[in-house]
Amino acid sequence: MSHLNPTLVTFIFYILAMLAIGLYAYKATHNFDEYILGGRSLGSVVTALSAGASDMSGWLLMGLPGAIYLSGLSEAWIAIGLIIGAWLNWLIVAGRLRVHTEYQNNALTLPDYFTSRFADRKKILRIISAVVILVFFAIYCASGMVAGARLFESLFGWNYTTALWIGAIATISYVCIGGFLAISWTDTFQAGLMIFALLITPIIAYLALGDNSQNLAAILETARPQASNLFEGLSTVAILSSMAWGLGYFGQPHILVRFMAADSVKSIPNARRIGMTWMILCLGGAVAAGYIGIAYFQVHPELASVVNANPETVFMELTKILFNPWIAGIILAAILAAVMSTLSCQLLVCSTTLTEDLYKGFIRKNASQKELVWIGRAMVLAIAVFAITFAMNPASKVLGLVAYAWAGFGAAFGPLIILSLLWKRMTLNGAIIGMIVGAVTVIVWKNYLGHLGLYEIIPGFIFSAISIVVVSLLGKAPDADVVERFEKAEAQYQKEMSEI
Repeated sequence: MSHLNPTLVTFIFYILAMLAIGLYAYKATHNFDEYILGGRSLGSVVTALSAGASDMSGWLLMGLPGAIYLSGLSEAWIAIGLIIGAWLNWLIVAGRLRVHTEYQNNALTLPDYFTSRFADRKKILRIISAVVILVFFAIYCASGMVAGARLFESLFGWNYTTALWIGAIATISYVCIGGFLAISWTDTFQAGLMIFALLITPIIAYLALGDNSQNLAAILETARPQASNLFEGLSTVAILSSMAWGLGYFGQPHILVRFMAADSVKSIPNARRIGMTWMILCLGGAVAAGYIGIAYFQVHPELASVVNANPETVFMELTKILFNPWIAGIILAAILAAVMSTLSCQLLVCSTTLTEDLYKGFIRKNASQKELVWIGRAMVLAIAVFAITFAMNPASKVLGLVAYAWAGFGAAFGPLIILSLLWKRMTLNGAIIGMIVGAVTVIVWKNYLGHLGLYEIIPGFIFSAISIVVVSLLGKAPDADVVERFEKAEAQYQKEMSEI
């Protein structure tokens, strides 16, 4: 029996389990609110782990270990920035967004929240924010499908197109069937699989060094002399740019929607502790896998050809070499879990934007709940077909845009979200200008000033925040009813926090 067969069987069982969760969620989904936000019923464990899993894509198990393997610990600054950004997001945004969206006409999406928060009767914010979400997420979805296809391609030797369709159909199925609950429950399962894989692999790799583990520092010094130096070859701008990835969290719709779906503010502090523990352990495991991988393949150069050709396979190769094929299948399924969890949430956010913000907002204002659920499912398919078309050519330049899709969301929505939750004087015009300035700055900086080496989210975030404050202060103060809704929501948030 080929050593790949156990892996294939494990993957099939894994995908069937995801579909079973989707079917179970289908029975628990009775209306559109439940299809796109789970009826705001997520407890702290599901809120925390589903937010983490939908955040961490294949980058966690492929990109980060590969970067560490190639360059050493100097690549860990992104992980440090992400941890700080995620913690601040849980602390500042999570609880407030949960309460404010409920007070803002029970908003189910970010465009919905912006429209109600600023009494946007012309729905300009709804349209602009929906367009930003659709443009960046269509690209994100395509990149997720490429990552899934690449995984199947490298593990099973399938041709790219077959691998693309199988990965895409598996994810589309449970999103279509079960909606938000299916995604949240599968993400929780996938988060468990990811942390298991990321903790056990570096530990077993270290133990596999045997007597060589005593000389780990010397082996690393021989293989990559600067592997243990956190500052190797980095300027202050480079470190700031890496850590600035953390700013992106404040504007990522697929993460923010998890906060909106929590059952209450009282779940948030516990969810924050669970989510941050999971995240730190996963990022630590990913860094350790790449770091110990340097030593392992230095000691076993005869096994290093695949990793040296493509450092991003370091986690996969360690798993294949060190574990029984059946256990390896379970661990490698964690990579598929990382890809599917992020892709599924992005598909649903796109679908709800089209359904809630455009179809219901402009075409059928009185659409029934059942009609909206089926339109939502149709939109998942439409976005998926669009993304598959992009992903058909993995070398497509469109996929290069993924590099700044994270920055685009972070700069366009981040300052807008934070200030809308903390500052009652913020105005509709401030929100519109701030969102546009953030998105445009990211695109212009990336294309024309990228040679400066500063990650485009930094100027995008700063200019967006300044624009919001300046335009809001220069304009007429918000209407009394807008301020009153804000104050009621803030009072409710403070009340619930005081009871914890």
